[in-house]
Amino acid sequence: MRKTHHTCLYISVTWLRMWVIIAVNLVIMSPCMAQFFAIHPENPQLRLIHRAVEIIQNGGVIAYPTDVSYALACHIGDKQALDKIRRIRQLDDKHDFTLVCTDLTQVSTFTKISNNAHRLIKALTPGPFTFILDATREVPRRLQHPKKKTIGIRIPDHPIAQLLVKELQEPLFSSTLILPGDDEGLSDPYEIRERLEHELDLVIDAGMILCEETTIIAFLEHGPEIVRQGKGIAPMLD
Repeated sequence: MRKTHHTCLYISVTWLRMWVIIAVNLVIMSPCMAQFFAIHPENPQLRLIHRAVEIIQNGGVIAYPTDVSYALACHIGDKQALDKIRRIRQLDDKHDFTLVCTDLTQVSTFTKISNNAHRLIKALTPGPFTFILDATREVPRRLQHPKKKTIGIRIPDHPIAQLLVKELQEPLFSSTLILPGDDEGLSDPYEIRERLEHELDLVIDAGMILCEETTIIAFLEHGPEIVRQGKGIAPMLD
């Protein structure tokens, strides 16, 4: 009887070890799934904003809403997260990247902004504009245009985007969520989750957002110039 008991115990321990090995392998092999936060577009829940900021600080890549489209974002100093965004969108180093800022104080930290540029940006923000400015040393080189040493700056008119940057206390690296082969950006957060649930760490659902383009204003030697007309209207530059 004692021998039989020991044999059964040995078999039980052996099966337990096998199941532990199988479970560990399943965890390792299974790709992570993106979290999905439904955040109110006008009155964002601060609790969920804080959780989103934690994900960004821990190296996560998120899909979040702006005033013109959904976009991808990560921490400004996280190279791995930036490389993931490049891979998702299949971007080369010639692509103009964008920093989403909370106000002109942040803008002036990361760009060389003249008094005229300061007045114009103040008049047009928050809003659907991207401003191309010379970058300061605070901007990692991998985010700058390789030849022009410029960076795109946005102050979007969307409560969730504004609150994310405010709580993060530094700019977000951001890129419009247009996937390779698509003609326009994704508008439906459920479709974003379906297509990118194994690539992203978080999808923020703020409802449907019809994808539009920002108006791009570049500050050149002779002054500001609209290089792409989009949603934003700048009558002083007509």
